[in-house]
Amino acid sequence: MTETVIKVENLKKWFDVKMGFFKTLTSKQKLFVHAVDGIDFEITKGKILGLAGESGSGKTTTGRVIMRLLEPTSGKIFFKGKDITHLDADSMRPLRRQMQIVFQDPYESLNPRMTVSDIISEPMKLQGITDEKEVEERVNIILEDAKLIPPGEFIFRYPHELSGGQRQRVATARAFVLNPEFVVADEPVSMLDASIRAEILQLMLSLVKKYKTSFLYITHDLALARHVCDDIAIMYLGEIVEQGTIDQVIFESLHPYTRALMKAVPDPDPSSKRIEVVIKGEIPSPVNPPPGCRFHTRCPSYIGDVCKKVKPKLIDVGKGHLVACHLYSGKSKKK
Repeated sequence: MTETVIKVENLKKWFDVKMGFFKTLTSKQKLFVHAVDGIDFEITKGKILGLAGESGSGKTTTGRVIMRLLEPTSGKIFFKGKDITHLDADSMRPLRRQMQIVFQDPYESLNPRMTVSDIISEPMKLQGITDEKEVEERVNIILEDAKLIPPGEFIFRYPHELSGGQRQRVATARAFVLNPEFVVADEPVSMLDASIRAEILQLMLSLVKKYKTSFLYITHDLALARHVCDDIAIMYLGEIVEQGTIDQVIFESLHPYTRALMKAVPDPDPSSKRIEVVIKGEIPSPVNPPPGCRFHTRCPSYIGDVCKKVKPKLIDVGKGHLVACHLYSGKSKKK
């Protein structure tokens, strides 16, 4: 049986809304941003789960909460069966060796005062690996894995001396230098030129395969997710609305939101006459999310008052394909 590396249950992250001084004194109601609002998923060893959706859907917050860079409001986070939801900083430190993150912006995630060698070796030193020969050897190996060859030409460079693609390779090398079991990649190629995105993703995939790492790939680009992920979950306004294997969700999309996202992917065939599904309006405020189905205010398949009043459950419609939509509320099947 495949080992589950990461599992989250009913995970929530709400942020306090900061109001003005007088409004704080007079208001009786405390407001919250429902960034992540009760999600469940798991990632098994060596598998890649994509987390996709529009900006503001809660993807980045999910990744940071799982890494315990943000404290969860409620719910549970399990790492290899161990509940890490409420571990303090000292208890989390040993786990940091096994859990790493690659941030979106390579221009912000690297310390401009540190050389490439110092940046990559810092996680090892924080985890108590101080033997200089071992540190140097690991740095050289991971630089070669990251295709920064020869390593001797890069170890003494500073981030400002690197291109955007090279910076993200360094950030990726830093994440994998400790051979982690779980990595979060938060839109790792969205800040890069289109010409090198495929190279960086291919690098990450090769490292995932080499080190048998479980991977959470956060993206808004379903075209890229199709080529990267084993499974995918679609988020909307803090909730997961559809989840399954990449083939199920991409080629057999059920939720109107997923279908609309798929239709927004550019078609390279100029003669294509596919029917467009247009999402009208902006994503609602996460402070006061709509009642019932949160997508009903923009849904092209809106079917009536049930969408406004009743929150759809995430149900299995067959073969582990999950969807939260009243169009399929009568088609639930046992897993």
